[in-house]
Amino acid sequence: MRSVVMHGAWRPAVPVVFALAGLLFATSATAARGGDLRGGSRTDLSDLIRVQEHRLARSTADVERLRAEIQRATDAAARGDASVRAIRDRGASLAVAAGLEAVAGPGLTVTLSDAPRAADRLLPAGASPDDLVVHQQDVQAVVNALWAGGAEAMRVMDQRLISTSAVRCVGNTLILQGRVYSPPYVITAIGDPDRMAVALESSVNVQLFEYYADQYGLVYETKHRTNVRLPGYQGSLDLRYAKAAA
Repeated sequence: MRSVVMHGAWRPAVPVVFALAGLLFATSATAARGGDLRGGSRTDLSDLIRVQEHRLARSTADVERLRAEIQRATDAAARGDASVRAIRDRGASLAVAAGLEAVAGPGLTVTLSDAPRAADRLLPAGASPDDLVVHQQDVQAVVNALWAGGAEAMRVMDQRLISTSAVRCVGNTLILQGRVYSPPYVITAIGDPDRMAVALESSVNVQLFEYYADQYGLVYETKHRTNVRLPGYQGSLDLRYAKAAA
C-alpha cells in the first residue's frame, strides 16, 4: 500500500524532474564551451560606480533646485509674517555652525597619496601591497587630528564635512557622501595653522602613517595657507540613525 501511494505522489513531478535535468545538461554544455553561466549579467564594479555617480549628480541637481524654491517661498512668507521671519533668521544663524555656509580664513592643507611603484612593479623589501596605499584609517586620523587641533571647518577633496559625514575607503578608493575619489587625497581645514600642525604631530595614528611614508615612499605633506575658502555643504541633511547623549 505504501509503495502505491509514493508512486502516485511522484507521478506529477516526473515532467519537472526531466525539465530540470535537461536544463542541467544544457548548462553543463554551455560551460564546457566556455560560455558565461550568468548569461550576460556580469556587472563591472567600475561601471556600477559610474552609474551611481551619475544618479547622485542628478539627485544633487534636484536637491539644489528644490532648495532654491524653498528659499524663495520662505523669503516670500517672511515678508508678511514676523514669526516666519524670526524662524528664518534663527536658521540662518545656525547655518555656519552646521557647515551649510561658505567660510574663509587661514588654514592648513594635508595631502596623502599612495607610494609610487617602481617600473619593475617589485615591492620594497619587507613591504606588502597594503603598506603602499592610503587606508581609511589614515584619512580618518588626519581628519580627527585637525578637529582636535581646533579646525573650524573642513573639506576632503571637493566636499565640505559636517557632523554626519563619514570617511570610508573601498580598496584604494575613497567614498565620501556618495562620491568616489582616488589618491592623492587632499584635506583642507580652516583654523589656527600652528595649532592644527601640533595636533597632527601629536597624533599616534598620523605618526604611524608618517613612518610608512618614510619607509616606503607614501606621500604626506602639510602646507600652511594664509587664506582658504571652503564652500558650504550641499548634500542631504537626513539623519537616519541617532542616539541621545547620556
